[in-house]
Amino acid sequence: MPVTIKDIARKAGVSHATVSRSLNGNPDISDRTAAVIRDLATEMGYVPSAAARGLKTNRSHVLGVIVSRIDNPYFGEIVQGIEDTLKNTGYSIFVSSTNFDQNREKDVIQAFSEHRVDGIILGSVSFKQKHAALLTSYNIPVVVINNQSRQSFRYSVAHDDEYGARQIMRHLLELGHRNIWYLGNAHSRRINNDRCRGFTQELEAAGVPDPQAHVLNMDGSEIQDGSRGMGLLLQHDPLPTAVFCFNDLMAIGALKTLQEKGLQVPADISIAGFDDIAYSAYTTPALTTFHQPKFEIGAEAAGLLLELMLNKDAGNGHDIAFARKIRGQLLVRESTAQLSSGSEVSNA
Repeated sequence: MPVTIKDIARKAGVSHATVSRSLNGNPDISDRTAAVIRDLATEMGYVPSAAARGLKTNRSHVLGVIVSRIDNPYFGEIVQGIEDTLKNTGYSIFVSSTNFDQNREKDVIQAFSEHRVDGIILGSVSFKQKHAALLTSYNIPVVVINNQSRQSFRYSVAHDDEYGARQIMRHLLELGHRNIWYLGNAHSRRINNDRCRGFTQELEAAGVPDPQAHVLNMDGSEIQDGSRGMGLLLQHDPLPTAVFCFNDLMAIGALKTLQEKGLQVPADISIAGFDDIAYSAYTTPALTTFHQPKFEIGAEAAGLLLELMLNKDAGNGHDIAFARKIRGQLLVRESTAQLSSGSEVSNA
């Protein structure tokens, strides 16, 4: 059985109120008595009850973090940024994933509300509009990272994906590529639209006709989606000379399919990803990608949420909405190369 305040009071020969005040630093208790009580509590292995403290302060000192998939390495760095920012603040986090399941969305929201989390960070989650509205109705401060919901949230941190896509496309165009395809993710509406917009704008600026005809959207953004997508692109004649993938996971899947088909990267087809997950530097060849400052994005979101929780004048944070866009940088590695004359491969 866990040690309680009453157990400490019994052993010390004082009231449990005296123990409680001593442990909470009440100035009415003498320094000597408070020190004795604290030493005894440590000796007996007393652990304060967060639930009991929450009832008194009306705060749980817990923040909820919701992501689409926990096993996606992209979110690992974001969560690390959140945790490091919360260090020494007295807050801990609950992390949960929706796995793109709409029923799961509602369950997670309700669970966080029942546990009385003090605030919530949404990480690239495509909530249904009614579930997003349910979340905001609980009057809990919410910060969104890379909003994928149709619901607009007042406080958000996002990566400038259109800018990133344009940098990748400029790199590929400067290498001489024109027959470039975008392998996208239909489920990530806003992010996919931004990256696809950057793709098409740069092709249009380069004079490439009908850029939308070079877009293939898959039903996800996992390795297997990239592998299947590349398999479909290999049915085109002539083959693409370069493929820009929605993220690094899809690019890794695309690399695997090309290697299985005996095609060389980048000699036959250049491949570029997005996000710069840790694995991208260790593929063969190492993946050209766009680095998202994921740790900084998580840290910014956590800092904003702390600020909102300190603001007691508005039910869901500041009176003025806040949205910040963060830009990363292009990382050129081994999977992209100059288009050599006559290197366009026929599928015949």
